[in-house]
Amino acid sequence: MELEANQVPHEMIYDEAGFNLAKRRRRGRNIIGKRATVTAPGQRGANITMCAAISINGALLNKCVIGPYNTDRLLLFLEDLHDRLVPEVERGPVGDLSIYVITWDNVAFHHSRAVTAWFDTHLRMMSLFVAPYSPFLNPIEEFFSAWRWKVFDHRPQDQMSLLDAMDAACQDITAEHCQGWTRHTKRLFPRCLAREDIRCDVDENMWPNAEDRAD
Repeated sequence: MELEANQVPHEMIYDEAGFNLAKRRRRGRNIIGKRATVTAPGQRGANITMCAAISINGALLNKCVIGPYNTDRLLLFLEDLHDRLVPEVERGPVGDLSIYVITWDNVAFHHSRAVTAWFDTHLRMMSLFVAPYSPFLNPIEEFFSAWRWKVFDHRPQDQMSLLDAMDAACQDITAEHCQGWTRHTKRLFPRCLAREDIRCDVDENMWPNAEDRAD
């Protein structure tokens, strides 16, 4: 809210999520009287982690890696994001130029010295941490919840590779989706300032009908 009062024009929402090819929906449809079946891979395979950034303009950047994200991989992602957002001619003194605010959670490597030093040398980028135990204050959580099920819809391994399905699922998410998630998050700010208890389940918000959600 303080940033909005200062009229910071751009705010980035950033986080990460893991995804594995062995995951499948636990519900399905078939002819009445017939069991719904699906073919699942026999081997679990390596975890693939996707890192993504969104704004009210939609998904800005997503990168997938084998295994978890760490400080080195995060710095590469930030460099790519910076190159995409800040033209080379605007990389001098900030002046009246807009600042891009990275909003993310408090995972340990987000606080590493290397990441802190990166922000010190990239003046158009700013780091902002959400309060502990408050994932509902970050619209990226709803992005990943929607993205996860859109990956299932592309049937990785059956119709396309997992990486292709992950990229295609990101393309399915529009700027309108991101704007709605951002508005929903901002509506919670007054309740947080009033120190109200907030019960929030991302999947519940997006799919109120329990039959539409996987366990």
